[in-house]
Amino acid sequence: MNTPDASTCWQAVVDKDAEYDGQFVVAVKTTGIYCRPSCSARLPKRKNVDFYAIPAVAEAHGYRACKRCTPQTIHPQDEQAQRVQTICDHIAENLDQSLTLDDLSDVAYWSPFHLQRTFKQVVGITPRQYADAQRIRVFKQSLKSGETVTNAALDAGYSSSSRVYERANQVMGMTPTDYQSGADDITIAYAIRKSPLGRLLVAMTARGVCAVEMGEDDEALLAQLNKEFPAAYIYEDKDYLANAMQMILDYLRGWQPHLDLPLDIRVTAFQQRVLDELKRIPYGETRSYGEIAKAIGKPKAARAVGNACNKNPVPLVIPCHRVVSSSGKLTGYAFGLERKKQLLDMENAD
Repeated sequence: MNTPDASTCWQAVVDKDAEYDGQFVVAVKTTGIYCRPSCSARLPKRKNVDFYAIPAVAEAHGYRACKRCTPQTIHPQDEQAQRVQTICDHIAENLDQSLTLDDLSDVAYWSPFHLQRTFKQVVGITPRQYADAQRIRVFKQSLKSGETVTNAALDAGYSSSSRVYERANQVMGMTPTDYQSGADDITIAYAIRKSPLGRLLVAMTARGVCAVEMGEDDEALLAQLNKEFPAAYIYEDKDYLANAMQMILDYLRGWQPHLDLPLDIRVTAFQQRVLDELKRIPYGETRSYGEIAKAIGKPKAARAVGNACNKNPVPLVIPCHRVVSSSGKLTGYAFGLERKKQLLDMENAD
C-alpha cells in the first residue's frame, strides 16, 4: 500500500490538503472521531491523533466518522486498500451470516490465504474479529435507539440475546441493560475560550446548555466532556455557542449579574430541587448547605445538598459557588476553591 508516513500525514492534516483525502484518515483520541485530512474541524494536538489507511480500520479501533466531512464516503486511492474496504463493507452488510474466507474471496478476488494475510496486515485483526467488532457496534447503536436487548441482538446478527451477553462484559465493560441506561445518542456542540478564570468550555444540545467546564488545558476540558457524554456526537461550533459563551464571559467580568440561558441537564428529582433553589440565591449573596436543605423541605439533607452541588453539570449558569458551610467557610467546588473565592469576591465588588 502507498499510505504516507506519519510525518507526511500530519503535515497534510495541518495544511488541510484535500489531495490526501482517500489516502488515509486521521483519528482524534480525545473526541473518538475520525476525519478526512482536509476536514475543517479544529486542528488537534499531534500527540492526540492516529492515522489509518482506510475508514474501516479507524472504525475497528472504535472511532466514529465525522459528520462534517463524512470521511467514510471517500474511496481509498490504493487498489489494495479499496479491496480491503470492500471486504469490510461486505462484512458490515451481512452480519447475520457466518461468512467464510471463501465467501469473502469471491468479493475481493483474492485467494483465502492472501485475503487473510492482507486483511490482517491492513486492519490489524482478522475478518472474523472485524465481523465480531461490527456486531458489537451495531448492537450498541440499536440499544441507543431504544431497541430491546433481544431486538438489538437480532439487528446485529446474533442468533440470540444470550450470545451477546457472553460478549458484552468483555467488549462493553458492562451488561447491555446497563449500557442502554447511559447510552443517550445526542449531538453536542461546544466551544472553548479564554476567560478571567482560565480556559472555559461551554457545551450545548439543541435544547440548551448541557455542560460548563473550566481549567487550564483545552484537551483536558474536551476529554472531560467526552467522559460525561460517552455516547454523544460532539463537535466544535463557535458560532452556535457565541451567545451563550458571551453571556457567561460577561458574567465572569462582572458585567452580567443574571444568567438566563436554556438548559438541557439530566439530573435526579432531588438534584433538580436543589439546583432550582440555587438559582434563587441573589447575586452577591450566599446560603449554607443547611439553609438550602430547609428550603427544599429536607432539613436533614445538608450532606445530600452538598453532593448535588458537586454534581451540578452547569456551574456558573446555576450558581453552586454561592453555597458555603454554616460557618461561612468555603468548601468543595468543581473548579477549585480559589475560583470559588474569586467568583464571590467579584459578585461582592462595589
